[in-house]
Amino acid sequence: MPNIIFYSFLAFLVPSTNALDAKAKDFLTSGNHTSNWAVLVDTSRFWFNYRHVANVLSIYRSVKRLGIPDSQIILMIADDMACNPRNPHPAAVYNNANQQIDVYGDDVEVDYRGYEVTVENFIRVLTGRLPSSTPTSKKLLTDAGSNVLIYLTGHGGDGFLKFQDSEEITNVDLADAIQQMWEKQRYHEMLFIVDTCQAASLYQKFYSPNVLAIGSSLVGEDSLSHHVDPAIGVYIIDRYTYYALEFLEHVTPTSNHTLGQFLKVCPKYLCLSTVGFRSDLFKRDPNRVFITDFFGSQKRIEMAADPIVLPPPSNEKSRSNFFTASRSRTGTCITLRRPYTSIMHSQFDILKFKSVDTCFSLYQSISIIHSFSTLQGFSTGIFSHF
Repeated sequence: MPNIIFYSFLAFLVPSTNALDAKAKDFLTSGNHTSNWAVLVDTSRFWFNYRHVANVLSIYRSVKRLGIPDSQIILMIADDMACNPRNPHPAAVYNNANQQIDVYGDDVEVDYRGYEVTVENFIRVLTGRLPSSTPTSKKLLTDAGSNVLIYLTGHGGDGFLKFQDSEEITNVDLADAIQQMWEKQRYHEMLFIVDTCQAASLYQKFYSPNVLAIGSSLVGEDSLSHHVDPAIGVYIIDRYTYYALEFLEHVTPTSNHTLGQFLKVCPKYLCLSTVGFRSDLFKRDPNRVFITDFFGSQKRIEMAADPIVLPPPSNEKSRSNFFTASRSRTGTCITLRRPYTSIMHSQFDILKFKSVDTCFSLYQSISIIHSFSTLQGFSTGIFSHF
């Protein structure tokens, strides 16, 4: 008889739990990555390509402002516009004729410059196939938990991007390099952005998981520059990057802007080309992914005021463990104050995704949770608001 009452109580709780799961689907947006890295590449030389340097420095400035440190940014610039004798503003690069933002700044750290920016070096950086003598600052030290942003800008065509007007990287080269990264566990998720003519052709051959790709123009379209600075005498930024930067300037480390919004930053009437993207390889809905999952490095955790103390479990091993609940964008995280054992890892994973926008107290011991872990659609235990 007690068993009948107990399972009737469980049946009563399951619908409310399913409602929580439905709410979680709308609420969960933050990924499970552990670090953020960026590889930002300008592939063009010569003064008339000033805008490509301004493009990449604009993105560099944004990711630094949003929290990615220089130690986790690989910046490759094919020419030094800041110190070019034609530059009327020495040691400065502007992306707007009003000269509001010096994107070169006082603390830019260029990792590969001039003739170091080659197809070979770029692929070696991505795949980790660098000589042992390479300085740490020139290495992409990512792992299976890293979200990686790759941004490329330069002159391209159908299926290729030029480096230094002397060599090209093809869409097959890019696809194979990213697949090597995946096989070597060098990324968790990747955002690939390219601002060039016929940009969409560069991600056509991709076949690796967890990659979201964006191109400033479709196959057969040119990607156009935005405006000229009369003082400099050349175009100083491309249209897509100009509007992407305008969007990013309103993003803060804790704002709720999403990748879905970022995909719409440059409609055709502004870009004069059609921005393309490819999301079939990307598991998550871009509308539920924070832009800072790739452009920033901010953990979204709001700690609860008071710890949650569990009743002593029957398992002697776990008797002295205490949990602290915290509300975050990924749902309520239940975190042990001391290292949890491997036997409890699955319960930890389940708990942190089932609770949504309020902290829950756990009324059952770890051993009871374990016995419920196979119930589909049930939060592996009995929870109550507090």
